[in-house]
Amino acid sequence: MPTFDDPTTDATEASEALRGLAHASRTFTDPADTYRVLGDVLYGVRSLRQVLDQLATTHLTYRVRAHDDAGDQAAGATSALAAADELHQAATILDGVHDRVDAAMSHSGRIAWYDAPEQAAPERAPSRWISVVFLEGEEADRVLDVIARRGTDAAIEHLAGHDYGEDTTRDALENGYVYDTVPEGALDRTATRDVYTLTYSPFLGHVNLLREYDAVPDPALLGIDTSEPVTRHAERAPVTRASRREAAQTEPDWFAGSRRTTPGAGRGLSR
Repeated sequence: MPTFDDPTTDATEASEALRGLAHASRTFTDPADTYRVLGDVLYGVRSLRQVLDQLATTHLTYRVRAHDDAGDQAAGATSALAAADELHQAATILDGVHDRVDAAMSHSGRIAWYDAPEQAAPERAPSRWISVVFLEGEEADRVLDVIARRGTDAAIEHLAGHDYGEDTTRDALENGYVYDTVPEGALDRTATRDVYTLTYSPFLGHVNLLREYDAVPDPALLGIDTSEPVTRHAERAPVTRASRREAAQTEPDWFAGSRRTTPGAGRGLSR
């Protein structure tokens, strides 16, 4: 608390208060508080100008008691006069500081501070895509039949069984089946579920299941059996597109239904 009669004590407290203000004003939670702080700073500038003037007057008043370290009074008086002059100039400079702070406070008083706008969630970085399985001809026809009868979700769920995780990713990287965007032709249709995107063309007779390169599929959503340890993939022979087709020929026909003798026969333009 200020003493109002002990300049050394009050100077120490003023110095500490300014240090505290310099630290605290690094961040304002509410920008409207700047107006109040400016008012206090402006009053402080006025008081500081008065202090400088009074320090200068004191040097002039007591110059007859001023000596240098060698005891020379004339030299001490000269230094007292010089100090007083510098202090008066500093006080004059503070007149300009006062005017600038006063003008800043006037502008600040015209500001109506609104709440910060809600920040939009950062956009997800674009992902690369890998091809999990590409089918054409008769194999694609069976998938297209399922799409026509049961929808794209059923087709994606089944084709996701061709996704062997890291093995599939490695296979795609080795064979160049990695894309910056989903590859699709002018006649292709697309469907998405979880991290998979299916492109297919009833007109050209092909289907392509793609997965986001760095994404992990949701086993529960896609109905994938996760009861076996993931390490089972390490025991599997390297997976290639040729091996997938050989396996498909020996597996039960999950897409049991009509078999086409002519690819694309019976397809119309409706989905």
